[in-house]
Amino acid sequence: MKQGIHPTYHPNAKIKCVCGNEWTVGSTMPEIHTSICSKCHPFYTGTEKIVDTRGRVDRFKRQLEKTASAKKSVIPKKVRAKAKK
Repeated sequence: MKQGIHPTYHPNAKIKCVCGNEWTVGSTMPEIHTSICSKCHPFYTGTEKIVDTRGRVDRFKRQLEKTASAKKSVIPKKVRAKAKK
């Protein structure tokens, strides 16, 4: 490696979120500030709101229910073959 061209590595760099959460990682920056993390992100906290336009989410959920119920009623090929004999 060439000397003098690489940034300084900080093995105990602090990450600070706006919500107050802090953790330590290795980085080339000694301190990093972030606006959102896994402790306050709506997806991970379960407070995510789905904006439904034209009922697309409901339609998708209905399709999932249909396929799940159809899979339950399907008889495997091996069982059907034995039943025919």
